[in-house]
Amino acid sequence: MEQYIAFLRGINVSGKNQISMAELKAAFEQSGFEAVKTFLNSGNVLFAAQQTEEEMLRQTIEEMIKEQFDLKIPVFVIAKQSLETILKHAPDWWGTEDKGIYDNLILIMKPATFSDLEQQLGEPKAGLEQIHHYRNAVFWSFSRKDYQKTNWWSKTATAPIRDHLTIRTAGTLKKICSYK
Repeated sequence: MEQYIAFLRGINVSGKNQISMAELKAAFEQSGFEAVKTFLNSGNVLFAAQQTEEEMLRQTIEEMIKEQFDLKIPVFVIAKQSLETILKHAPDWWGTEDKGIYDNLILIMKPATFSDLEQQLGEPKAGLEQIHHYRNAVFWSFSRKDYQKTNWWSKTATAPIRDHLTIRTAGTLKKICSYK
């Protein structure tokens, strides 16, 4: 069995796409996944499955969510080991203890690519935000007090590519990776 993480995009946000984590956990278990754990109320699910293609897992989970909850939710699935590798390639400025900085990881869902993201969001605003691309992820940091002045903040929610992105904070990802 290999450990995986499913990041569900856009659930339990502003009263939309409501899914109870207990019900989500039960649905994963009913679908044959093992060692299922949810983290926070924002659609982070750790689970074990026979080693398989992440794309097949994604499709299975999206279909399960459609059947169980009548919601069409984009899902990003990654092997826990792959996420740990991505985090090991974080730049020095990302994920520090600086409470004035907001550190996120943008995970890009196929078929979208970093080039698509860059084209739609443009350049990060110098002095306010910085990015570092690694594989299908982008480390993105910005000042908490100046987030509305950044170039990417509003665009990650409004650009067409938004449906192919899921974003998690450095703290959330580090805690997920520390789960056994």
